Amino acid sequence: MILVTGFQGYGGRSANPSERVARALDGVRIGGAMVRGHVLPVDFHAMRRDLPALIDALRPQLIVSLGLWPGEAMLRIERMAANWSWFELPDAKGHRQNGRVIDGGPDGYLSSLPADMMQAAIRAAGLPCRQSGSAGTYLCNATLYTVLHHCASAHPGTQAGFIHLPYLPAQVAELLDQIAHEGTTEMHQRADFASMHLDDMVTGLRIGLEAAGSVADL
Repeated sequence: MILVTGFQGYGGRSANPSERVARALDGVRIGGAMVRGHVLPVDFHAMRRDLPALIDALRPQLIVSLGLWPGEAMLRIERMAANWSWFELPDAKGHRQNGRVIDGGPDGYLSSLPADMMQAAIRAAGLPCRQSGSAGTYLCNATLYTVLHHCASAHPGTQAGFIHLPYLPAQVAELLDQIAHEGTTEMHQRADFASMHLDDMVTGLRIGLEAAGSVADL
């Protein structure tokens, strides 16, 4: 089984592409494995409690968590998770984590996804993809750290990692309308107008999962 997680909307945004992609991939078969798409609330404490339990229940061979990175123009495969959170925005419950993701855990983990292979396969299909050494300090990084920490202790054979997604085009159109209506910021001052069509995100993720699945021998 392959577990793909996304997040609900946050920060006043109308949608979260990671939720859309996780739902689109739910039930898809990759190699010999079924994809289970699961949507998480934007809630630090709920994620820390429920995601390890979900992994224990499903026992997936491959886990790819997804999240939004405003301004990113392509699929972005994260290579590292840090045991530190600094929430500039509160989560859906109003919590602003400032400190370790897991007390007593190591300072960081490396993703166990075959990132080079996934990136090459996605690019070969004509879709933009790059790698990154930082998943940020918000819930995306906390999720990646939680998954890797839990797998290291309870499921050492499971490959796991995180991919950031761009805005959907409709979100950028909405953002442009909002900025024009408010009249307080010039367009050139913003750096978060990049977007990608949902179909391209889903196709890219399927290709990446197929590449990872070939290593995991699904």
